[in-house]
Amino acid sequence: MTIAKSFELEVTHLPDHTELPESDGTFVKNFQELPQSIILTDSLRPILQRIHPDGRYRIGQDCGIYWRLTDPLERGAEAPDWFYVPNVPPLLNGEVRRSYVLWKEYVAPLIVLEFVSGNGAEERDRTPPPEPGQAEEQKVGKFWVYEQAIRVPYYGIYEVKKAAVEMYHLEDNCYQRMSVNERGRYPIPQLGVELGIWQGEYDEMNLPWLRWWDSEGNLLLIGEERAAEEHLRAERESLRAQQESLRAEEEKQRADRLAAKLREMGINPDEV
Repeated sequence: MTIAKSFELEVTHLPDHTELPESDGTFVKNFQELPQSIILTDSLRPILQRIHPDGRYRIGQDCGIYWRLTDPLERGAEAPDWFYVPNVPPLLNGEVRRSYVLWKEYVAPLIVLEFVSGNGAEERDRTPPPEPGQAEEQKVGKFWVYEQAIRVPYYGIYEVKKAAVEMYHLEDNCYQRMSVNERGRYPIPQLGVELGIWQGEYDEMNLPWLRWWDSEGNLLLIGEERAAEEHLRAERESLRAQQESLRAEEEKQRADRLAAKLREMGINPDEV
């Protein structure tokens, strides 16, 4: 009997997020991943708040998604760089999730995004689990897990070095490579948004960032961009009001000069 099989027989109940490891001890791969996750989450939040006025959704960033029981437990989880799950409560029994446990929650993420730091082989790995009775000699591939085990409808692989993202959509239980639309982006109809590459500066780094647009092609702004746009709008409104006030004052002065000239001519301005 294999270790994994023996482990499964010894399990008396299915553990929840409080009983499973929340980390495999690995480090975040680079300093670009955190700001990239912030951009994706911050810009999308107004859309999600409109879709979920009851707040029933979650976004995970480097959080484990447990899809099977293994020994050690961490081998049964994948930790996507970014993912979104619809229609789940923000808290579980009043507690913040330590991980996302499929056999306790059942709802699969709608979209999973991986940020490539190597050559992309790990993110495209289709290695299946071993056959029953065989020892598990290597980790199950990410691609296989998202496609066949978790069944994530949309899977994206973002390569900052190539300034590119490739997207897959689950169709007939298999991932099909998506094609970009006329704007060069990938539509996600359930959210009413498009995903693509935006070249620009954030966090003092000018990079090709992965970003959202709305269905009409407008870039979804992050909080500081929204604040800057609102500040610019307020300044323009203030300038418009000042110009309007100046025009009104000039009109009044012209009217006053005309009235004075008419009086000099012995004409009552009110009778003109």
